[in-house]
Amino acid sequence: MKTVTANRLTDGRVIYRTVSGSWSTDLSDAARLDADEADAVLEAASDETHIAVGAYLIELEDEKPGGQKWRREGIRLSGPTTGSTHAQATA
Repeated sequence: MKTVTANRLTDGRVIYRTVSGSWSTDLSDAARLDADEADAVLEAASDETHIAVGAYLIELEDEKPGGQKWRREGIRLSGPTTGSTHAQATA
């Protein structure tokens, strides 16, 4: 199963293409697409550059991002990461 994701032009938020052809920030609203319909929906979404930029297909598994890029999509979904895993030197 796949869906179309992009970034909203006005604020950069991650958005998903819905069954009705609109956009939502909620992954649960995203259209679940089979291989036959995914490319056509992506093409239509890519034409809406006044709303969304960088549209592409992602894999969905169990209602969450899947496939090889599941970690990247998980980060996009939950927002930017902050902090550092490196210990700070003390003076």
